[in-house]
Amino acid sequence: MVTIKDVAKISGVSPSTVSRVIANNPRISEDTKKKVRKAMKDLGYHPNVNARNLVVKSTKAIGVIMPSSTNIALQNPFFPEILRGIGSVIHEAEYSMYLSTGETEVEILSEVQRMVYGSYVDGVILLYSRINDKVTSFLREQGFPFVIVGKPDDFDTEITHVDNDNFKAGKEITQHLIDMGHERIGFIGGSRDLFVTRDRESGYVAALQEAGIEDCEPYKIHTEFLKSGGREAVEHLMSLAIPPTGLVVSDDLISLGILSMLENYGIRIPQDISIVSFNNVYLSEITRPALTTVDIQIYELGAQTARALIEKANNKNEPTKRIIIPYKIVYRDSVSKLS
Repeated sequence: MVTIKDVAKISGVSPSTVSRVIANNPRISEDTKKKVRKAMKDLGYHPNVNARNLVVKSTKAIGVIMPSSTNIALQNPFFPEILRGIGSVIHEAEYSMYLSTGETEVEILSEVQRMVYGSYVDGVILLYSRINDKVTSFLREQGFPFVIVGKPDDFDTEITHVDNDNFKAGKEITQHLIDMGHERIGFIGGSRDLFVTRDRESGYVAALQEAGIEDCEPYKIHTEFLKSGGREAVEHLMSLAIPPTGLVVSDDLISLGILSMLENYGIRIPQDISIVSFNNVYLSEITRPALTTVDIQIYELGAQTARALIEKANNKNEPTKRIIIPYKIVYRDSVSKLS
């Protein structure tokens, strides 16, 4: 464990000077600050914000980690809504929230390391679950309390997680299109690195297979969970010799991009192409046509995740939990029956 004394030795100053640099004391020169901060970085030293008050056993704060740049993530209504659910629980428990602001995976990992090594938070919520995630690996190695929204890598039974049955939901929403007479059905999802995309796509494929419909690779597209992603997807699908008559879209925000792009092509929904989606964000109800979508209870996902994390933070022996939030399909106006 690297200490203030180690930093002092490397930078050639006293331990008290290092403490003053950490506190950003204006009486310390900029040259000295640079020298000390470089030594801290080289040694991997993270100041403990609670070191001055050893009586404090808890920071009464949690870290919430976005899947990518916060600027991008917060464009998707899913994230403000899940934060609202988290906020409702931590407010009651008198906790505060640190939100990650890193732009890249490297920056986000560095930020989580600062939170953990510096004892800024009692635990961490990951608002995503992806393959080979370095943040998850780090938190496991440290034995630090954390909870994942989604399904852990390799379905790790030692990680507490809160999720929907996305495979079942993907299968059921695809079956709705099949029941309405559709056989040429496309799938538009987010990154294949994300388990939520994989599970929804697996459900879609399973529904096609059970109905004896060929799983057509050109009908499957992966893009960002943003409105612009939907526009790119439409350009590809409309260039196919035989475009699909139905689309399963793994996120409402992508669906909004698809709706506006199809309108530009003069393609009517649902008369020319039917669309089903996921998340039931508020925009899905007010758009025209209103989207048939899977309501995954985003607010409840957030609230249950926060409860699970606070329990883990308060009791290191709290057993691992797998919490599955029920979903329901909300039938609206974006699907029509094929004759």
